[in-house]
Amino acid sequence: QVQLVESGGGLVRPGGSLRLSCAASGSIFSINAMGWYRQAPGKQRELVATSTTGAGTNYADSVKGRFTMSRDDAKNTVYLQMNSLKPEDTAVYYCKARVVPVASRLEYIYWGQGTQVTVSS
Repeated sequence: QVQLVESGGGLVRPGGSLRLSCAASGSIFSINAMGWYRQAPGKQRELVATSTTGAGTNYADSVKGRFTMSRDDAKNTVYLQMNSLKPEDTAVYYCKARVVPVASRLEYIYWGQGTQVTVSS
């Protein structure tokens, strides 16, 4: 079994910064991609940033230049550095990973439990 655990959410004022972390653990053979999504109240879940192994990182237009996603493959961990936060960034942020478990040739998608980010004065 594979688990994703997010941390780092909280309340921040507009213009402030937060850093989210997502650690994958369990019987992992390889991780093909990891990404961050968010869901605001009453809205659909949307892509924030995604990093595919060997193919770089992509960002939603709404966060380009403000958010930076990084990976530590040795720790199976990704980070999302969020700067210049706006009230419209308020959402539950979810980590997603495409993982090949040990002793499997199949790729599975896993989600974390989510972490709340609130941007408000």
